[in-house]
Amino acid sequence: MIKRSLLNLIYETASIQRWNDHIRPYTGFTELDKQAHKMFYAFVLAKCEGEDHVDMQKLIEGGITEFFHRSILTDIKPPIYHKLVREKGPQIDKWVLDQLEPDMKGIGGDFFERMKRYLTEPDYAVLERKILKAAHYCASSWEFNIIYPMNRETYDIEEVKSETLENMKKCNTFDGFTRFERDAFLQDFCNLIGKLRYQMRWAKAVRLPQTFVMGHMLVVALLSYFMTLELDSPCKSRLVNNFFCGLFHDLPEALTRDIVSPIKKSVEGLGEILSEIEHEQMHSIVYPMLPEEWHNQIEYYTVNEFDSKIILNGKCRTVTSDEINEKYNNDKYNPLDGQIIRGCDHLSAYLEAYLSLSFGIRSEQMKNGYSSLREHYKDKVIGGIDFGIPFGYYEI
Repeated sequence: MIKRSLLNLIYETASIQRWNDHIRPYTGFTELDKQAHKMFYAFVLAKCEGEDHVDMQKLIEGGITEFFHRSILTDIKPPIYHKLVREKGPQIDKWVLDQLEPDMKGIGGDFFERMKRYLTEPDYAVLERKILKAAHYCASSWEFNIIYPMNRETYDIEEVKSETLENMKKCNTFDGFTRFERDAFLQDFCNLIGKLRYQMRWAKAVRLPQTFVMGHMLVVALLSYFMTLELDSPCKSRLVNNFFCGLFHDLPEALTRDIVSPIKKSVEGLGEILSEIEHEQMHSIVYPMLPEEWHNQIEYYTVNEFDSKIILNGKCRTVTSDEINEKYNNDKYNPLDGQIIRGCDHLSAYLEAYLSLSFGIRSEQMKNGYSSLREHYKDKVIGGIDFGIPFGYYEI
């Protein structure tokens, strides 16, 4: 089971400010949000390359490894970071692994062993590394294009611009990047997703640290993946689906903004109307940006995203995570544990409320959210996973 210390480490990245020696937007420029955006780019680039060529589980786990590697090394300025990695890479990687081992040993499925392979074996996940490197540079370039106009008088900004352009040229090491580079619609899709970096969570509540929809989506993806590893030999498609559904679950909010649950529940039928609006806007705005063969997968991740489901005889069927454990834990059913993802979504909200309360920001919204979620999950088991354990770590 994921440890409290690892949950804390995830949320520390919400306080690591990027470009903090430059003028930059106040919102969405944290390490957590950047890493989330990077994983969206990684998904798109992998789809461009073709999933027959990409090991999506290695891509996910490589992204997770790089996320924690960066979280341990905090906010070292990129040129310094890359110089350190070039000159002392193996020693730094060993030190990072030593720091992470006590926390990662709680994760099931031999995850930490694969993390070690990713950091110590250059021939492991070669294509997936290339995709993640390109995704990293794409997300950084997206940020730079925003801050550049505000920093024209900042010392060495033109050097940073040249380095950013050079880094983007280094991405052209696999066919999928060429396809992405030539497709303005896919670039628009990634830009649209970028809007989620500006959308604040708990918009009506004063709290610390502030988090944004983009970062929240990555937290849910990470938690969903780690919780799925707790299951008995989860199939590969189940692991991949649970991560990417966690990552994509709030994608429609790029079109509608974050509408909090109390508002959705305040008027009978309002939730259904909002779902219809999201559906219409996804079909009129998002899907035209994407190749048609991607549509079913995105819909699988964003429609009724908190339902556990499978594909049976070519059709989507709602089941329970317990039923997946018993009968459908097989790649041929393409299983997805929406119930587990919902638990992780609530765990993320609970941690956000707890952290704010622990910092002394005691708004009614925070107190009510914390109390209701704690009560709901204190003995909650979903698909055989005891969610009461991580909820029980945090008590005011």
